[in-house]
Amino acid sequence: MSGGTQAGLSGFIVPRREILEPGDMTKWQRSTAFVEISSFIEQLSKSVEGKKVSDVGAGSAGVERICGLLDEAGSWVAMFPPEGSEATRFGNKSFRRWAAQLEQQAPRLIRSVVGDERAGAEAEVAAYLTAAFGNATRIDYGSGHELSFVMWLLCLCKLGVLEPADSQAIVLTVFARYVELCQQLQRTYRLEPAGSHGVWGLDDYQFLPFYFGSAQFIGTQTTPAASLDDRLIAEQGDDYLYLRGIRFVMAMKRGPFFEHSRQLYDISGVPRWEKVNQGLRKMYSAEVLGRFPVVQHLVFGTLLSIARAR
Repeated sequence: MSGGTQAGLSGFIVPRREILEPGDMTKWQRSTAFVEISSFIEQLSKSVEGKKVSDVGAGSAGVERICGLLDEAGSWVAMFPPEGSEATRFGNKSFRRWAAQLEQQAPRLIRSVVGDERAGAEAEVAAYLTAAFGNATRIDYGSGHELSFVMWLLCLCKLGVLEPADSQAIVLTVFARYVELCQQLQRTYRLEPAGSHGVWGLDDYQFLPFYFGSAQFIGTQTTPAASLDDRLIAEQGDDYLYLRGIRFVMAMKRGPFFEHSRQLYDISGVPRWEKVNQGLRKMYSAEVLGRFPVVQHLVFGTLLSIARAR
């Protein structure tokens, strides 16, 4: 069976890489996993149109358990402070200790989320979680790691941990908390931005907060031009993922915004958020899902299959 190594009698498998060379991109783009992931991301965007973070309720028990997992992972940063002599340089080696802790604790953490009734799923699901926060060897983070987290969430939906009614909470509670943790890791361990987009990329690290965040503004009076306004960011930044993303960029970079974040600066000139959202969806499909260097490390099993979509 293409897609992984048998993990037991549960029907779940340890997922494995299938996009090994550029020629495998066609197989990926025709796969069941590609169709399901693309649809999942688009559905999540639609679910938060016109919604603020403060509009969303607590969500299901699954949402609460996932947030507990992320909170615990965040607490480990204090256990592994950055090495003093490298505190101001990219690629602090203490990140490897944090990542090793995640690798070690992943089976327990996932059991706490999926429950005993889904015994056996940990081996398959763990691969997506442990790949979601950066690469411990290169000490970097990019949109491929962010995609792994989305794949993990999709697996949890398929397992019934997350419910259809959780869509808004998945974005504005769970994913928002994930981004906060990623930013904590990026600040603390000075993770290198994966890839080489530089100033022409959407962001050195994240993409989806801007896509989901643009959907939040659809139907509001706020224009894309206002997204760079310091006062708006100060007053409403906590309620909108897009503004949170801009705020993080402004805190991490120096110099004129149009120089260090050209793509985001250009987006502020688009007249309507609907247009921004549509453009970012197309850009994500082309620049993330459609790029071999980004997706080559993705793994596939029974929950997310490389088999051709019907």
